Amino acid sequence: MVKNNIRILKKSGAIQEFNGEKIKSAIRRSAERVCVTLTDKEEEKVVETVRKQLEFNEVPVPVSTIHNMVECALDTVNTSVAKSYREYRDNKSAFASMLDKVYNKKLSLNFIGDRSNANSDSALVTTQKAIVYNELNSELYKKFFLTVEEEKAMSEGFIYIHDRGSRLDAMNCCLFDMKSLLTGGFQMGNLDYQEPKTLDVAFDLIADVSMNAASCQYGGFSISEIDKLLAPYAEKSYKKYLKDYKKIVEEAGGKYDKKKADEYAMKKVERDMEQGFQGFEMKFNSVASSRGDYPFTSISMGLGTGKFETLATSVCMRVRKEGQGAPGFKHPVLFPKISFFFDHNLHGKGKKLEWLFDEAIDCSSKAMYPDYISCTGDGYGPSMYKKYGVTISRMGCRANLSPWYERGGMDPADENDKPVYEGRFNLGAISINFPMIAYKAQKENRDFYEVLTYYMEMIRNIHKRTFNYFSHKKAGTNPLGFCQGAFYNGHFDPEDEIGEDFLRPMTMSYGITALNEASIIQTGKEIHEDNSFAIEVLKFINDYTNRIKREDNILYAIYGTPAETLSGTQVKQFRKMYGEYKGVTDKPYTTNSFHCSVKADITPIQKQDIEYPMFHLCNGGNIQYCRYKLGYNKEAIKTMVLRGMDMGFYEGVNLQLDYCEKCGHQFIDSDTCPKCGSSDITRIERMNGYLGYSRIKGRTMYNDVKLAEFKDRVSM
Repeated sequence: MVKNNIRILKKSGAIQEFNGEKIKSAIRRSAERVCVTLTDKEEEKVVETVRKQLEFNEVPVPVSTIHNMVECALDTVNTSVAKSYREYRDNKSAFASMLDKVYNKKLSLNFIGDRSNANSDSALVTTQKAIVYNELNSELYKKFFLTVEEEKAMSEGFIYIHDRGSRLDAMNCCLFDMKSLLTGGFQMGNLDYQEPKTLDVAFDLIADVSMNAASCQYGGFSISEIDKLLAPYAEKSYKKYLKDYKKIVEEAGGKYDKKKADEYAMKKVERDMEQGFQGFEMKFNSVASSRGDYPFTSISMGLGTGKFETLATSVCMRVRKEGQGAPGFKHPVLFPKISFFFDHNLHGKGKKLEWLFDEAIDCSSKAMYPDYISCTGDGYGPSMYKKYGVTISRMGCRANLSPWYERGGMDPADENDKPVYEGRFNLGAISINFPMIAYKAQKENRDFYEVLTYYMEMIRNIHKRTFNYFSHKKAGTNPLGFCQGAFYNGHFDPEDEIGEDFLRPMTMSYGITALNEASIIQTGKEIHEDNSFAIEVLKFINDYTNRIKREDNILYAIYGTPAETLSGTQVKQFRKMYGEYKGVTDKPYTTNSFHCSVKADITPIQKQDIEYPMFHLCNGGNIQYCRYKLGYNKEAIKTMVLRGMDMGFYEGVNLQLDYCEKCGHQFIDSDTCPKCGSSDITRIERMNGYLGYSRIKGRTMYNDVKLAEFKDRVSM
């Protein structure tokens, strides 16, 4: 006789009567997930199998026991549905763990804050929302996108997948084709925009577009050669002001003077330039994007030779070095990052635009920007400029685009084929933890390159899946880029999938971190003592990526990672797995990219020489910078920048800029104001490829690991 009073003990402690319809509903959902339809007879068989096992139970049965019985019963009916049911149960447990992590992150934001990204202010509600969203997305990515082996390698620290919370939703750094977008007008949101007819409107529209587009990605947003971009709109305004002057003179009964008219119009254009760049600085440093940070905007300039182009470059740098803030308390802003293209034939000694280069050096001595991109020195970028006359602006703080030709793709179709860079972007970076790999190889008595290849193949597989996944994105997810032409060949309908062919010109990066610490493990020497191991490793990776990019038809790139929080995470991961190692884990951070240790007691010239070969083996993203403790010594800075330009560098200047909040005095490298003695200091320092506030009215945007690195800096 079947008992009818079977009782079930729920997780909440409540006791309910057995209900077969609930089992049927659960297994029906599991069947739907694998596109199976169970018959009524099959569903009833599962329920009856469970009921028979419970008919003599006198005490309430835990719901977990019921689940186990359902799994076993399903195995006899349909194994794929049984697997789906089992995975769903596992996922429910995983979701509980995920939500617990997300909840703890939310609590820590409320009471502790987050300093993992110096460009994000976690005190802002928008930033907190973005961080919580990214925390959840990151957990989902680990659970559902990675294989067990990949998740293990990431958790242990052998690889680091950057921006896990965003990499399946959007692209990374981009070189936005603003000229293509503005020309002829475009649509943004629900409005049709006409091409600007004046300079002031162009500035406003470029800023609005930048904020909109930067919200649809998760990396640096760069506008190339903005001096040349603005010049046509400056000329339109100039002609308008000439007409205005003529009208004013005629109405006053005066005589039109061409020279005075030109002076009037140029002053008005210069004022528009000044207000436009001030508008950029105000907007990009105060208005958070929908992703919760101040968009990492970058602009490049310097090669325009016309009067409006040189005016744009000159005014931009004047605005930057004068700073923003209350009178007497101004200091430079962080965004947009400025890069200056250096052509020896234009900016060298005695050349036409030497004066403009001198203005750039003066700006760098006061604001650390611009950084300098060599067009006529050694290496990849200069060679493309000298052969084709095209520039390669950096995306964000250092990311660089690999060659892509209009007709030939990865290689030129013929001698008339030309490379294209505008409108391209990166699809994400995954960094290699070289110290972990070096020590693993030693500990397991295996060849270093065998272990390295294993993890590079793992990264390759993740990149390939990401490439395929992203190709199915609807164009409407980034309408300015994918539909309005700001990305290369981006003229889709919003409902179209962008497809793999559209993504072929885009890059996917192998990130390089902590080569200095790996060198210690492998050779017993740091990079500044012997850089041969670092060179050998980078040559090996170049050979590897040159092979697989043709096998996979994906444009892989080698990227010198600007590790921020990661530099501390890597130390913790190494300690957890392998313990202490002198020179590697006896400090709280690893060394960025291929660079020399910040502690290395070397001169700027020595640093340039040592890093030269590694720089030119990381063409997917690199920068070279030196630290100056020379006050505002412009001649010393100019000498080193010129040397860097001959070497083909993307060269940065690193000072420690201090501003007293009590008296407004500006100085370098002091914890107290030399004028009034106050310790209420705002300090701007170079994080690595970009700048940030290490102190601002008692607060810091940097994490403790980076602050520890700052204290140790000698050469960087």
